[in-house]
Amino acid sequence: MVSEDFIKLFAANLTNWVEAQKNFLNSASVIEKELEKADRLELVLATRAAFAHIVKTVEAFDKWLQDPFIVGHMPREMLVEIQKSVWEILKKLLELDIKHTSEFRDLILQLAESGKLHPLLFIPRERGGREDRFSISY
Repeated sequence: MVSEDFIKLFAANLTNWVEAQKNFLNSASVIEKELEKADRLELVLATRAAFAHIVKTVEAFDKWLQDPFIVGHMPREMLVEIQKSVWEILKKLLELDIKHTSEFRDLILQLAESGKLHPLLFIPRERGGREDRFSISY
C-alpha cells in the first residue's frame, strides 16, 4: 500500500508544477502584448525564452510518460488525448519550420543575387545542423 505521506507529497508536487506553468503562461500572455512593439533583439530573446520553456516542458512530459507509476494509473483516454495533442503540436511545429526555412532560403538567395549579403555575417562554418550556412543535415 502506498503511504498517505507519499500521496500528499506527490499531489503537492503536481500542484506546484501546475501553478508554475500557470504563472509562466500568464507572464507569456503579458509579454506577448509587449512584443508587438519589440525590436529584433527582443523578438529573438523572447523566442529563445519560449524555446527554452518548451524544451523544459517537453522533457518533463517525456519523463512523466516514462514513469511506471504515472502510466500504470493513467487511463487510456488520457493517453489518447496526450498523443493527439502532441501530434498536433508536432505537425504545427514542422509546418512552421518548413515555411520559415523555405522563406529564409529564398530571402538569402535573393540577397545574394543582389549582392546584399553582409560579408561579416556570412562566415563559412563546418558542416553540421541547422546553424550550418551551406547545408542542413539531420
